[in-house]
Amino acid sequence: MPYDLLLENLTNPALLFFVLGIIAVHLKSDLEIPENSSKFISLYLLFAIGFKGGQELAHSTFTMEIVWSMIFGISIAALIPLYSFFILKRRLNLYDSAAIAAAYGSVSAVTFVTAATYLENMNISFGGHMVAVMALMEAPAIIIGVVLIRLYAPKQKEQAGMKHIIQHALTNGSVVLILGSLIIGILASEQQAQGIKPFTTDLFKGFLAIFLLDMGIISGRKLKDFIRYGWFTPLFGIIIPLLNGCIVAWLSGIISTDPGNRFIFAILAASASYIAVPAAMKIAAPQANPGLYLPMALAVTFPFNITFGMPIFMYIIGL
Repeated sequence: MPYDLLLENLTNPALLFFVLGIIAVHLKSDLEIPENSSKFISLYLLFAIGFKGGQELAHSTFTMEIVWSMIFGISIAALIPLYSFFILKRRLNLYDSAAIAAAYGSVSAVTFVTAATYLENMNISFGGHMVAVMALMEAPAIIIGVVLIRLYAPKQKEQAGMKHIIQHALTNGSVVLILGSLIIGILASEQQAQGIKPFTTDLFKGFLAIFLLDMGIISGRKLKDFIRYGWFTPLFGIIIPLLNGCIVAWLSGIISTDPGNRFIFAILAASASYIAVPAAMKIAAPQANPGLYLPMALAVTFPFNITFGMPIFMYIIGL
């Protein structure tokens, strides 16, 4: 069953456009997405992700378990990039370390959907509020990534303290957009949200495909950097998500007794973002190399989670 899900996701058009971008570079094609268009698409994706996440939160009926689930999810998304950064920084530069740490602290919506399908095939339900938890886990890792860059970049050393650094991180364009869109999504009524649904929802997959094509072109040009680090980056892309998922699968028992919810927590902790974080880092940290964090998330962590991670997390939960 996991292999069927893997095959289905590997034939996803958005993912194939990413591969097309890499192939185009190796064919020495002049295919290229204009810089202004590329930045607009990055902004659009952050806007759409934030707004739809806000709508999910607005539709959630709050109970204490839901509140604790949200706190738990935000905590995971903030802690994972912190310790990941210091592991990565031993081998990589500041910008790549922060971008990869943010990607692994944030979540993959595609992995979430795959996990939901996996549970459905096993006749296991999970709470609808877990969609809102996923939405809340997008932004904290981006903020932490920007804070780490501001804190450790040489030109920032003369700045006055952590307050100044956090202020800069929170006012970064990508962070303002995703958090602002989240809040607007919460405040907007369902009828008002329907008015812009053709833009926020219907066009999303098309823009995502073009974005990943652009990321594929950029990654293809810098793919040698991924190979240059040898075993370190692919090993990180397997061990760290597996460790995150196993720990969270166990700890989530404190928050919820529902096995479906615990499994979703584990897969969110184990996933790596290849949409929100790359879109944010393209704006916040253009020095970071997508040829590292995109192949790690797409070619290493994603297939590993689907084939091996999900059965392991199920075993830990006791199913």
